Amino acid sequence: MRAAAQSMDDEPVLLEALDDGVLRLTLNRPAARNALSVGLMTALSRALERAADDKECRVVVIAAAGPAFCAGHDLRELRADPGRDSYQRVFDQCSALMLQITRLPKPVIAEVHGIATAAGCQLVATCDLAVAAEDARFATPGVNIGLFCSTPMVALTRAVGRKAAMEMLLTGDLVDAATAKALGLVNRVVPGAELCAAATALAGQIAGKSAFTLAIGKEAFYAQAELGLAEAYHYAAEVMTRNMLARDAAEGIDAFLAKRAPVWQDS
Repeated sequence: MRAAAQSMDDEPVLLEALDDGVLRLTLNRPAARNALSVGLMTALSRALERAADDKECRVVVIAAAGPAFCAGHDLRELRADPGRDSYQRVFDQCSALMLQITRLPKPVIAEVHGIATAAGCQLVATCDLAVAAEDARFATPGVNIGLFCSTPMVALTRAVGRKAAMEMLLTGDLVDAATAKALGLVNRVVPGAELCAAATALAGQIAGKSAFTLAIGKEAFYAQAELGLAEAYHYAAEVMTRNMLARDAAEGIDAFLAKRAPVWQDS
């Protein structure tokens, strides 16, 4: 395991560990409930940049140390430098980070325990998949302190239905893990003691697929979602044609027909 970026007290704000194609990025500001400081967002962004080019990394898991997944933005840091320019920089940086996760050519799984609130809930909603412990709780509580969760709203409204998203945004109420699963915010809910194993198993299952196929599929998933129905089908047909011409598609189909395991070339 290696540490990425240091906090002011020399504690690493992000931990990285790569094992069997799965890169585990652990938010490591437990005393601050892993609030997304500028330093933590910078470290996470740089780790994702490296992951994008690392052929050994096939899937990314974002986890967290301590009792919480992520409590959102670091409000103390925000208020320490009040002003339009500083606020804009922080929110722009966070938005860029969320886009980076969506555009990463590798699946990203959130491993959630404790609370995931405000930008922390945004992070969960942004990840491609999410596995939550039974004790996990989710909220967009900015409305309670006079700061509507406008940027978390972008990811939330793309992950759950409009009525459910609006209720979370207007009330700021905590949503339990079972409800989050019913709403579509998370994929799986497991006992806390099984969380790491469950997320790792899901990541390992995906890591065994063709990296080329995963990349082309993830990009197409988000692109088609922004198109009208006819345009989406036209785009998807082009993507499938391009995918069909790839070596891994030929290998996968031939392996299926021959009833053998495929040997991926990731191309």
